[in-house]
Amino acid sequence: MRSALYYKAKNTGINLVIHLFMLTVAVTCIFPLLWMISSSLKTQETIFKDMSLIPKVFHFENYYRAWVEGGFGRYFLNSVSYTVIVVIGIIIISSMAAYAFSRLKFPGKNILFFMFIAAMMIPIQGSFVALYVLLNKLHLRNTPLGYILCMINVGLSASIFLLKTFFDKMPKELEDAARIDGCSKLGIWWHVALPLSKPVLAVVVVLNALNVWNEFILALIIFDSRSLMPLQVALMAFQGEFVTQYPLLMAGLTIAVLPIIGLYLLMQKYIIKGVTQGAVVG
Repeated sequence: MRSALYYKAKNTGINLVIHLFMLTVAVTCIFPLLWMISSSLKTQETIFKDMSLIPKVFHFENYYRAWVEGGFGRYFLNSVSYTVIVVIGIIIISSMAAYAFSRLKFPGKNILFFMFIAAMMIPIQGSFVALYVLLNKLHLRNTPLGYILCMINVGLSASIFLLKTFFDKMPKELEDAARIDGCSKLGIWWHVALPLSKPVLAVVVVLNALNVWNEFILALIIFDSRSLMPLQVALMAFQGEFVTQYPLLMAGLTIAVLPIIGLYLLMQKYIIKGVTQGAVVG
């Protein structure tokens, strides 16, 4: 009896320590976000004087000024369009390629797949010079198409790896049943493989949307026209040589962060399931 009580108390103590640690980590991660939102509602004079998370006076006009003065409306639309097009392109290309690598037999299949995997080890910064020269020769620099193609290329390797691993474990009986119903290989990909891979697709969507939405350096290299640049570049509008407008900068950061947080919350029920099904080789 005493032994049972001892182990129960020990387990309770361990669980308490684990929960306290996780709570500390959560607060550490959430606090900068709360401070950013709080600072976006203050003035330039009070942002470093008022240390409270709840401002005495809420200055919502900072968001209007960031949207209008910083041109956030145009940049926001650019980022949304780039993100949507790139993510859709990655889903279509990577899912078709992953299904082909998993289910079809063709010469050089393993070599091509390992080439995609090897590309994951090359950071995008290491290909800036090659991309710049290539886009110049193709007359795609300073065009949305050039930027979109580059970002699709960046996200393909990891997406193909995740989806191929999932398709490898997909029951072949489902494909046989689809063939009996008259489905072609393309029909099986569309009607069977894609619907079953929704959890993994959710992971692909979130990872690539986050990557495209936060891209900054590549946009500066490809684009000369400010009207084509994404949202992250607009944050530079509030950083002057001598004075930085911190409340407007915080308001801009809040506008930039909220869509990704919303996307994550929308997809969160699929993410853990997708990681366990697609990211772990069975």
